[in-house]
Amino acid sequence: MTRLKERYQKEILPALTKEFEYKSVMAVPKLERIVVNMGMGGAITNPKLLDVASEELAAITGQKPVIRNARKAIAAFKLRKGMPIGVMVTVRGDRMYEFFDRLVNIVLPRVRDFRGISPDAFDGKGNYTLGLTDQQIFPEIDMVKTDQMRGMNVTFVTTAGGNEEARFLLSQMGMPFAKQAEQAVVF
Repeated sequence: MTRLKERYQKEILPALTKEFEYKSVMAVPKLERIVVNMGMGGAITNPKLLDVASEELAAITGQKPVIRNARKAIAAFKLRKGMPIGVMVTVRGDRMYEFFDRLVNIVLPRVRDFRGISPDAFDGKGNYTLGLTDQQIFPEIDMVKTDQMRGMNVTFVTTAGGNEEARFLLSQMGMPFAKQAEQAVVF
């Protein structure tokens, strides 16, 4: 069991129960999964970019990514339905807690001029999406081998009923939200 999972069960679960007055332990929100998505628009002209992105995403998450195909054709982008345009990984269980722990304690502090992440990126259903512009902030990526910066979206899917519960859950788990007065700079 990871240290964050132990902390969730021993400290965060009672804090959530006390804050929101849940009657059942099953009603307490928890982190369900983390989805890491890397869209590769350049893969339309150069399909080998997906291989590189797939290797980097595998190194970051510890799981083999799935190649995502276009759902519809867009003529302006020379995109046809079914073309591979991105890679994604869904992380669950102990790997999810390890990834969250590494992201919060190692990766985000490596961002230059980091003042916290925006507390406004919730979707209304208790899920939070974080956009990262550079994969090189992860220590698993070798900067010498990378040829370009690749951004990614990291979505934290919770069982919370709303934004307030999810924000409390993620902040208790260690997510560094910026204070409302000093809004976070998007990186």
